Parts: sequence; structure tokens; C-alpha cells
Amino acid sequence: MAPLYLALYQPDIPQNAGSLMRLSACLGITLEIIEPAGFTLSDRALKRAGMDYIELADVVRHLSWDTFLSAVRARGSRLILLTAHSPVSYTEFDFFPGDTLLVGRESAGAPAEVHAAADARLKIAQRSHTRSLNVAQAAAMVVGEALRQTKGFPA
Repeated sequence: MAPLYLALYQPDIPQNAGSLMRLSACLGITLEIIEPAGFTLSDRALKRAGMDYIELADVVRHLSWDTFLSAVRARGSRLILLTAHSPVSYTEFDFFPGDTLLVGRESAGAPAEVHAAADARLKIAQRSHTRSLNVAQAAAMVVGEALRQTKGFPA
């Protein structure tokens, strides 16, 4: 089992996915992309953002939400949704090795069925007059905390 899984729910922006592929490669976590995505893996913007790290990243594509959720449940991983719609801050949560962190679409977040399937929903505290952080920045913040807690950073 990977030290941590990071999943992108139907991502819209190839630059964010590329950036998170680079994060995956550097930190040794598995990146899961839940289709349909708003781009192909051959997209130039994706390749430019991921640079030469794309080949080093452990990327798993799931054709649908249902196939992704089945894979998460089969490996016994907790599904942790990062959302602005939660009272619980990620800094107040106890992460476990093998957790799956999930971020929603840049344009629409995560639908009700995704919220309902999550074992936990976490937010990043931010100023009240702002809507949300960039999905790649938010994911990186929470991945860092989860790896710190679980001692999952590469040696």
C-alpha cells in the first residue's frame, strides 16, 4: 500500500493535474484521476506543468466514480474529502498511512454523492471573504500534513 493516495475528481485544469503529478513523483504518493477529465493525458499544458516528472509519477486512471470508489474500498483506505463545506480543519484531523485524499473539480467541487461516500470531510481554514484555494495548492498543503503525521515523507 502506498503511504498516501491523492485523487482528483474529474479535474478540469491540466496545469493543476500536472503540478500534482510532480508532487506525486517527488513524494512517492499515488495520484488517482477519476474520469471524465477536462483534458487528455497527452495535453501540452499537462506535460508542461508536470515536466519530466510525469514519467516518475505513479498515476492510476479510473473510468468512473464507481470504479474509483470500489478500488478505495478494496484496499481498505479511508476516503478523505477536502472541501470548503466542512466544520473540521485538516490540522485537527488524525491521518493514517494509506488514506486517500480527494479533491473536487476546480469548476464545481464535489457532488453530493461524493460527499456522502467520504469517511471524513476536511477544510483548510481561510479568510471569510474568500471562496477557495487553488486545488493543487490545497492538496499540497494537506498532503504535507498527512505525510508529516504518518512519517511518510521519503527518507
